[in-house]
Amino acid sequence: MITLQESTTAKLCAFARAHHSNFVKHKIFDDYLAFDLMGFDGYMEMAEVISANFQKYDNSSNNLIAGNIRERAGFVKNLATYISPIPLTRIDFTERLINRFAKRTKGRVQYVILGAGMDTFAFRNPNENIRVFEVDHPDTQKFKLARVKELEWQIPSGVNFVPVRFGEDSLLNKLKEYGLDPSVPTVFSILGVTYYLSLDTFKETLLSISSLAREGNMVVFDFPDETTFDSNAVDRVRTLAEITDTFGEPMIHGFRVDEIREALNEAGFAVVNHLTPRRIEHHYFRDRTDGLHAFENIHLISGIYRRGPETEEDK
Repeated sequence: MITLQESTTAKLCAFARAHHSNFVKHKIFDDYLAFDLMGFDGYMEMAEVISANFQKYDNSSNNLIAGNIRERAGFVKNLATYISPIPLTRIDFTERLINRFAKRTKGRVQYVILGAGMDTFAFRNPNENIRVFEVDHPDTQKFKLARVKELEWQIPSGVNFVPVRFGEDSLLNKLKEYGLDPSVPTVFSILGVTYYLSLDTFKETLLSISSLAREGNMVVFDFPDETTFDSNAVDRVRTLAEITDTFGEPMIHGFRVDEIREALNEAGFAVVNHLTPRRIEHHYFRDRTDGLHAFENIHLISGIYRRGPETEEDK
C-alpha cells in the first residue's frame, strides 16, 4: 500500500492543482487550498522533480529551485504535457457531479472519497447538506491531519476521516462505524486509483461500494484504457507509465470500455456519463493555447446504482 508520504504521483497531482490555481488565468478548476495543504517545501520538491524530467528528488541536498520556477521551459512543458490534464479534469468532472447530485436530491447527501489523499473538497465545500467521508490509509490520514492542524484549519462538522487498511479492513464496517447512513443518497468517488489495480481488484472495489449503495446512488472514477500498454501508444502515454514506474507506482492494467461497463453492471451500476479522450479534449481543452490537451488513453465515467439501461452512448 502506497502512503501519502511515499506517493510521488499523488503529490504531483496536488502540485498541478496548486500551480493551476496560483498561476493560470483561464482555470479549468480552482483548487485554491492545494498549495496550503502541500506546504512550501512539498510544493518546491515537486517543482524540482518536474523540472528535472521526473528524476527522484534528493532531500539530503535540499536541492530546491532558485528563482521563478514556473518560467523554466522544461518545467512548463513537462507540467502541461504529463501532469496537469488528468487531475484538473477529473476533479472538475467529479465535483460538478456531486454538486448536481446534491442540488437534485434537495436534502442531506453523503460524499465518500475513496483514496482521498490531498483532496481539499471537505474544506472548500459550502453546502452544509453534503456530508463528507474521506477514506484512506491511516498513515496517509495521519500526515494530512497533521498538516490541517499545522495550518489551523477547522474541520467542518460534516466531515469524517475514515482510516481503512485496504485489503484488510471491511470498507462497509468502517464507514458505518464512522457514521455513514446507507439510507441517505450517496456519491462514491475513486480518483487516480484504477491505474494501479487489476481488473479483479477493481471489480471487488465496485462490489464493496455496491454493498453500501441504495437505488440512485452514484459512483465516479477515471481509468486508463487498453491502449496504455499498446506498442503503438503515443509517446506521452508510454512516458507517463515510465514516470509512475520510476517512483515505484507502476500502472498495471489498461481497461477496455466493455470491461468497465461489465464491472459496473455486475456491481449493479449503469453508466450515466462517459467522457472519452476525444470528448474530454472538446469539453476542456478545445480553445486553450497553453499546451494542455486530454490524455489519449484516459476516460472519465459515472454510474448510477440499479438505474437500468445506460442513458448515454459513447461518442
